[in-house]
Amino acid sequence: MGSKNAAIAGLEVLLAGGAGGLGSATAELLEAEGARVVISSRSRGLRADITKAADRKWLLAAVPKLYGLVVFAGTPARGAGEDAMRQSHEVNYEGPILLAREAAERMKAAGTSGAIVLFSTMQAIALFPASTAYAGEKAALLHSARILAKECRGKTNIRVNVIAPGVMAAGMAEASIASGKYERYLADGVISRYGKAADVARAVRFFLEPDNYVTGQVLSVDGGITL
Repeated sequence: MGSKNAAIAGLEVLLAGGAGGLGSATAELLEAEGARVVISSRSRGLRADITKAADRKWLLAAVPKLYGLVVFAGTPARGAGEDAMRQSHEVNYEGPILLAREAAERMKAAGTSGAIVLFSTMQAIALFPASTAYAGEKAALLHSARILAKECRGKTNIRVNVIAPGVMAAGMAEASIASGKYERYLADGVISRYGKAADVARAVRFFLEPDNYVTGQVLSVDGGITL
């Protein structure tokens, strides 16, 4: 999985909303390389609700030597009603982007060259019916992340990138897979398999590499489904 001599060894990485399958796989990969991983969620690890300003403040204060921030937090926000739209805005867009911006400011103040990774979705890359509440906010997050990357480029050297997962056999997509919603993509040969948590973990690790020369980009980890 890696070695303790890897470039990321000893660096502090916060996995916000990282208590699920994707976050656990990422934590395992990073810890195998000697990173100091901190997991937060509403139920495990450092308990925090990133939609609340006070929680974001103390959460970042709990990781004073922050090098990397990865925000897994999200909600499927199924439905097109007002409640679903409001919840999606708070959890899929507002909380993550505010946490990212506040983390970037702390990194700048500390003179830290670091990395921020946000999570969008394949539904923000391609058009899927009945995904307005979810996809709209995830698309907004993607766009705002690129703006933040532009604001942080150059001398500050804080890289901001986005991962857009496809149908993953982990996290929020598990329920959809179980319902058979995506079976046709396998049957038609659009994708060869469903994604694994390890596929996402490797993408996160790529963006966290200290010598990485990539910022403001979106990586679709979807087996080609959005093609």
